[in-house]
Amino acid sequence: MSVLRVLGRPMLASMFLTGGMHSLRSPEEVAPAAEPVVRPVTERVPPLPDRTEELVRLNGAVQVGAGLLLATGRMPRIAAFAIAATLVPTTLAGHRFWEADDPDERAQQRVHFFKNLSMLGGLLIAADDTAGDPSLLWRGRHATHALRRDARLVRRSVRAGARPAGAVGRVRAKLPV
Repeated sequence: MSVLRVLGRPMLASMFLTGGMHSLRSPEEVAPAAEPVVRPVTERVPPLPDRTEELVRLNGAVQVGAGLLLATGRMPRIAAFAIAATLVPTTLAGHRFWEADDPDERAQQRVHFFKNLSMLGGLLIAADDTAGDPSLLWRGRHATHALRRDARLVRRSVRAGARPAGAVGRVRAKLPV
């Protein structure tokens, strides 16, 4: 594993570990800001908890768990994708700059919104990072290519063996019994 991955993954995960811990410990502080996003989501996805505090706590738990996995390099692609999935509602709930009346507050929320957007981009890159190993798609294509090549070789060898056998059979048919 490269030094950049060893250093970069925990750095990327640190924000989600701290933010997730805050959401786990104090969901009531985050719940009012999350309310405008939570209601539409819970109406469309019935298995999710109805109470905003519970959903904030669940979001925080996913961020902490996936953050630990990303930071330690265990299942980093899945962990990065899970964090990215939690970052979208977090950003939409916490940094609604378009609703701020105060110009200074609007500017600050816009900065945070685009900071989260850039972290989302980093997480998507991390979710796609195969750490130098071939992707599953490449492995599948390569295996298919190898199987086709092997099938062609078998077909050629069968044909090559069948020609002499056919010739022997024709000669035997002409010989008196």
